[in-house]
Amino acid sequence: MTSQLIAIAIFVAAFAIANLRGVHLGVVMFAAACGVGLFLADMSVEAVLEGFPIAIMVLLAGVTFFFAIAQANGTIDALIGKALGRVGDNAAILPFVLFALTAGISAMGSPLSSLMMAPIGMPIAKRYGIDPMLMALAIGSGLSAGAFAPTSLFGIVTRGVAQRAGVELDPLALFAVAVIANFVLFAIGFLMFGGPGLASRRDVLASPAVATASSRSAAPLPARFTTRQIVTLSSIVGLLVVVIGASLAGTTSDIGVLCFAFGAVLSLVDPPSARIAVSKIDWSTVLLVGGIVTFVGVLQSMGAVDMVGKAATRLGVPILTALAICFIGALVSAFASTTGILAALVPLALPLVASGEVAGWALLSALAVCSSIVDVSPFSTSGATLIATAAEEDRPRLTSLLTRWGLAMIVIGPIVLVAVLVLPSAR
Repeated sequence: MTSQLIAIAIFVAAFAIANLRGVHLGVVMFAAACGVGLFLADMSVEAVLEGFPIAIMVLLAGVTFFFAIAQANGTIDALIGKALGRVGDNAAILPFVLFALTAGISAMGSPLSSLMMAPIGMPIAKRYGIDPMLMALAIGSGLSAGAFAPTSLFGIVTRGVAQRAGVELDPLALFAVAVIANFVLFAIGFLMFGGPGLASRRDVLASPAVATASSRSAAPLPARFTTRQIVTLSSIVGLLVVVIGASLAGTTSDIGVLCFAFGAVLSLVDPPSARIAVSKIDWSTVLLVGGIVTFVGVLQSMGAVDMVGKAATRLGVPILTALAICFIGALVSAFASTTGILAALVPLALPLVASGEVAGWALLSALAVCSSIVDVSPFSTSGATLIATAAEEDRPRLTSLLTRWGLAMIVIGPIVLVAVLVLPSAR
């Protein structure tokens, strides 16, 4: 047990040191995993490397490559412009449009890429008298909702880690839970921060070209999709049809391989965008997840994960155990990488899942969503970006409100999600 406790302490220390020193967590974790495996667990290098998640790496690389092509050839910008152009003069619709657009972009691979909506949405909020807190919640909640799509980072990581542990998790069920939870939070924010008052106003929204140019200094958007963009849109639709169809048919589709296949087609159609997309593959996240999952694999080989899980189950009440796990996920994620937390904490829930006292899909879905809804706090990349893109005079108030909201979600999120998802499934 001593070696297991030391390994867990090193795992926690790696998190803390990497964040305090501002270095890449994946690098620190991978090196620490090798050290712990060799000197504490008496594992060979080959055994340690077997824990590196090759399948997740293919997923992340394929998804980020495919959607980077869509970004590079202007398809994503064109979709944004056309969506905003349909809003008309109803200011109350704007937060919903930003929620939907952010969720859609977040679903297309890396959630952080959807933060490009922040420099669009926050100036729009200022110009049309929308509370910046409402717009921040629209963008932040949309990011979290789309991030759990079968084609996006949080969904890929959560399901990938669960599958590696032998737990079935329907990707569409996880996505549905995330969308519903985040939309409810956004709707509450809409009511709290002036949304109803917007319905009585009629503002003439600037054209999407003007809005985009003013916020991002970009060229005006074309009136029609180009041939390359039409092919890209067809590929996106094709990818979604295959993924959803396979899920409904009860089979598993390798999203990473599919993305590389569609990406190869787009590469032949649009070589310049494909060359740009290669440099946009999210290797940083691949390394982050790889380092953490490799270390978790070492901990599992040592029996440390089972030891922590069994310690949690000693609370005696499965619901309290689930609540504790979700609370830890929310608390740590508010100050650290959500992707890293998902990769690290999902295995800790496995002993409770294995006991059969709660449904695995319910607990893992609750844990995943709890770890993401806190990301609007100013201590996260998402929250910091939203504050940075708000008007200077709005930043102090927005910082205060997002801090309160994020801290509230640390407590409210686990309670509500465990009550709604886990409690009904408890035996």
